Amino acid sequence: MIFMRYESFRGYLRAYPVTATLIALNIVYFIVVALNGGTSDGEKLLRFGSFYTIVGVDTFGLEQPWRYITSIFMHSDIMHLLYNMFALLVFAPPLERLLRHVKYLAFYLLCGVLSNVVGALMALLLNEPGIHTVGASGAIYGVYGAFLYIALFRKRWLDEGSRKTVYLILGVGLIYSIITPAISLWGHVGGLLAGFLLYSSFDRAMVRRNRIN
Repeated sequence: MIFMRYESFRGYLRAYPVTATLIALNIVYFIVVALNGGTSDGEKLLRFGSFYTIVGVDTFGLEQPWRYITSIFMHSDIMHLLYNMFALLVFAPPLERLLRHVKYLAFYLLCGVLSNVVGALMALLLNEPGIHTVGASGAIYGVYGAFLYIALFRKRWLDEGSRKTVYLILGVGLIYSIITPAISLWGHVGGLLAGFLLYSSFDRAMVRRNRIN
């Protein structure tokens, strides 16, 4: 089971420095926002970088594009933070090892950005007034999307237990996203699709390099 973590704290930091740094940044940013007015206050979240759009005015949030990144490191309450950090702690390390540190960081951030893009696009298509979101979930679903690709097309890389875990996490997560109004369903779907497609492009590039070599 590749998702079981056996490393010591120091061993985890040495092996997965990007994931460890991402977790630390999320926690620190949560504390900063909490100490400056609270994480559930919409106005305070806007002040500190949450992602929002207004259809017809700033449909894709391009007037303040940094929010595509800052929102990935923000959370609305302690349970939101803990749930996402647990997922990052457990599921991201094998992908960091597989992609290596720099490519993994780019992958993670791009999945988070694209999840916001999809959320904004769906607000436009569904005639909604806009969106206001925070959280690392889109980027984390990108990690799930990468493992879904691996589970489907590179089965030998994963043991049976790990493949079943990927399917279970995705099934439960998407059902929960549908039945819970406060959760950005399209952000999760966008992150999942981004991760699946981005990893497939990485995989094809690796195959081409191996053929050339």
